[in-house]
Amino acid sequence: MTIYGYARVSTDGQTLDAQIEALRAAGAAAVFQEKVSGTKTDRAQLAKLMGTLGAGDVLLVTRLDRLARSTRDLLNTLATVAERGALFRSLGDQWADTTTPHGRLMLTVLGGLAEFERELIRARTGEGRERAKARGVKVGRKPKLTPHQRQEALARRDAGEGVLDIARSFNVSHSMISRLKA
Repeated sequence: MTIYGYARVSTDGQTLDAQIEALRAAGAAAVFQEKVSGTKTDRAQLAKLMGTLGAGDVLLVTRLDRLARSTRDLLNTLATVAERGALFRSLGDQWADTTTPHGRLMLTVLGGLAEFERELIRARTGEGRERAKARGVKVGRKPKLTPHQRQEALARRDAGEGVLDIARSFNVSHSMISRLKA
């Protein structure tokens, strides 16, 4: 079991020293550090740390906001940690500690709430889509060909012209012309 620390600040003007000191004092063998906004999803050092984590290892942070900016981001990151068989601990947030049964319970409850929220959003958007369809609103991509262009393409195809030539003239893929039905 290895404890890996993760320290992050948002700007170059800030210092990582206090976080690194706290992580090392808590037993971190290595500290991955970066100066990048937490809103960025492509944090190179965090990705490197995730690739390093193995079964039984612990990801340690000083506070949750150093790891994630939203609950969803946090839960996604913690899911990745769990998939790797590793554990998670936040020094400043005692409840966020998957090395203890209480911490695992709290994060499981949070995960359940986030999943419930996702289902509510999915249901609301589905209902909204159905109401829009009932009002006659077209959903989906705008057709690339107008009804007149479709008829012309079908007529040209039926006359024996090659689908590649037809597609090129309408600036669409040949498969679209092949799929057209009368």
